[in-house]
Amino acid sequence: MAYNILIVDDSNSMRKVIRKVLQISGFKVGEIFEASNGEEALKVLNSKWVDIILSDIHMPVMDGYQFLSELRRREEFKDIPVVLITTEGDENKLQKAMSMGAQGYIRKPFEPDQIREYLKGIMGEPVYAMGGIDEGSDF
Repeated sequence: MAYNILIVDDSNSMRKVIRKVLQISGFKVGEIFEASNGEEALKVLNSKWVDIILSDIHMPVMDGYQFLSELRRREEFKDIPVVLITTEGDENKLQKAMSMGAQGYIRKPFEPDQIREYLKGIMGEPVYAMGGIDEGSDF
């Protein structure tokens, strides 16, 4: 099964990097949608189905905390897994986001394997330690 993903980040270049990483990571990607803040992301969600949201925290207009709060308030979006991809280093702020409904976080900079393995874990797919074994391998 391929997963539709929404990337929410105010940096266009970071959205492009995350998009590229998803495409080369080996994670089963369907459609990828983008938004530059939480408000735009909600508009995307009103018209597109997504399986996973990758969101920054620090954004203008509607930041990641406000976005998480609004997602969890709305019945139609409350169960969509959200993974933060952020430069935030303050554990208290990250724990705040987790208590608001984020499933986890990946710190920038990141490796493509980190994203693939993290997303597989969240979506309940088998996760392999080094990411080098594909299903169906006989050795």
